[in-house]
Amino acid sequence: MSQYNPKFVEDIKSYDPALYAVANAAADTAYAEGALDVKTKLLIAMALDAVQGNQGGVGSLSAKARGAGATEDEIREALRLAYFISGMKVVKAACGAAEQK
Repeated sequence: MSQYNPKFVEDIKSYDPALYAVANAAADTAYAEGALDVKTKLLIAMALDAVQGNQGGVGSLSAKARGAGATEDEIREALRLAYFISGMKVVKAACGAAEQK
């Protein structure tokens, strides 16, 4: 199992080994060292899970980010960005009220 996959991926292993292998390969590719370091990738993934409303994922990914060296300030800032970006759709939709007057 890739260290970056959520626990539920392990559940699919006995049912569909091929899908399990694909999920592990995708995780390993996504989190591989590259232009972004692993800590940054974990913070991005945590923010994306927050936007999706996945509290368990945020908890798991924030722990992994801490393990990769993320500080509490970095975690808080990533979550603030998730809130800001996801909240913009409300502001955009609110423009519809202004257009109707």
